[in-house]
This record gives sequence, C-alpha cells and structure tokens, in this order.
Amino acid sequence: ANPRHSELSKHPVSGLRLTWLGHSTFLVELDGVRILIDPVWADRASPFSYMGPKRFFAPPLALSSLPNIDAVVISHDHYDHLDHQTIVTLKDKVPLFIMPLGVGAHFQSWGVAEEKIVELDWWQSRQIKGVTLVATPARHFSGRSLTDRNQTLWAGWAFQGPKHRIFYSGDTAMFPEFADIGKRLGPFDLTLMEVGAYD
Repeated sequence: ANPRHSELSKHPVSGLRLTWLGHSTFLVELDGVRILIDPVWADRASPFSYMGPKRFFAPPLALSSLPNIDAVVISHDHYDHLDHQTIVTLKDKVPLFIMPLGVGAHFQSWGVAEEKIVELDWWQSRQIKGVTLVATPARHFSGRSLTDRNQTLWAGWAFQGPKHRIFYSGDTAMFPEFADIGKRLGPFDLTLMEVGAYD
C-alpha cells in the first residue's frame, strides 16, 4: 500500500495542498474540495498503446489509491491531458466532470452520464461546495485526430475558495490575457504554469 493513500484520505489542515502526479495531472485540495486536473494514467499520450510519447516514470499513486474526488477538471482534449481509459475508470467514482466547450462529446461517447458533464466557455464558472471554478482564456489549440483541429475549446482554470485561490494555466503560450486573469480572479496563493513544450 502506498503511504500517500492514508495521508491523502484526510483534508490538509492548512486548507491547501497540491499533489503532482506527473506531467499535467494534479490533485488539488482547496478549502475542503478535491479536484483532479487533467488525469492521465496511461503509459502513452496517444490513441495507440504501442506508439506515441511514453511517460518517463510510472504514476506515483494508483488510481485506486485516490481519495474521494469532488470533480475532474479538463483543460483541453489533447492526449496528454485527456486520457480515455482514465476517464472510463473514474466515470462511476466522480460526481462531476468539468471541461471547456465541446469536450463533453468525448465523455458522452465514453459512457459518462450526461448529468455529470459540465462544459464552460471562457470566464464562465461552476461552484462546488463553496469553491468557484472559472474557465480562463488560454492561447493553444485542440484536437485528437487529423480532422478535428480546433473543434473544441481549451482553457486554463482558476479555483477560488473561501480562503485560498489557485490558477492552472493549462497548455498556453504567453499572451496579454494573463494580466486580465490576475486582475479579475487573483491574487493567487499558488500558480501552476505550463512552460516549455513549444521550445
């Protein structure tokens, strides 16, 4: 048994804890709410099990060792942020899946109940147990095949609790809207910024 399992079974005393689970997968514990961001447990970020980018290390925590999750949040539909098998494994264990516009079609086709799927446009929000999740602009693109580029939206996310705030950029290049996000939704106690994949 992983010792982290018992540690994560209790909410952090401070009200804020972040557990990095590889690449862009994070467990955010914020003022009594647990949010799993971009969960990927697959060996490869690819539609194929035998080719495509392979993870450097095994996930530090098994999916079965996760504590109860209030919501899964997706930034966009690229394979390194949205993993089919992980979602199928979580679909009956998590009450809510929150994502940018258009991404819900993937979830429906994978058997996630429609009432569990929430799609948001930039600046739209959803509240969970006193924590507000806001989809924020990002400069990126989307698609899971050669024919569906930019058919779904991509986003960053702000998580605003009664005591703490976190910003997750999702995949993005530098752009002026960062200042707007900070002014409208900050200040943030913690910022998770994707960097370097384009260079």
